[in-house]
Amino acid sequence: MWKRKEEPPPPVPMASSVKEVAPPVTTIPPEKKMEPVMDTSRSAVAHIGKSVVIKGELSGSEDLYVDGQVEGIIELREHNLTVGPNGRVQANVNAKEVIVNGTMKGNVRAIDRIEIRKSGSVVGDLIAARVMIEDGAFFKGSIDIQKGPEGAKPAESKKAEAPSIGDAQRLGSAPTEVRRTF
Repeated sequence: MWKRKEEPPPPVPMASSVKEVAPPVTTIPPEKKMEPVMDTSRSAVAHIGKSVVIKGELSGSEDLYVDGQVEGIIELREHNLTVGPNGRVQANVNAKEVIVNGTMKGNVRAIDRIEIRKSGSVVGDLIAARVMIEDGAFFKGSIDIQKGPEGAKPAESKKAEAPSIGDAQRLGSAPTEVRRTF
């Protein structure tokens, strides 16, 4: 009888599984416990709703989605600005990337690109490395494509290797003759 009472298997697997989970929590240094855990796949996006009206300077360190009305200046140097279909922006904008689905009046400067979608309307000057305007979108203003520092380096090396046609004429070199044989 004594043997039958001791024969049931002890709950060792449960204790070992608890021990496997517990050590990572206890081994984290105190300074890392204080830091908030952030999901890097999703960045924070501030949202300005349809009924919100903002007048003045707007700046931030996160992406911004405007579906309301903004008048003034928008500064998001390293972040994206999206103007929703109900958004009405009357401001000079400086951002990393700008996407317009609504109405925008003012000059727009983007480090990367500016997109004006089919339902979008922009009146103002655009300065960016890339500009995309979909069919059906409205745009009135000027576009200045500015390459970043990465794009300028290959262009300078190409210019040094082979002179352009204008440079060849200035230097007095004869144009190359092309002959066709039939």
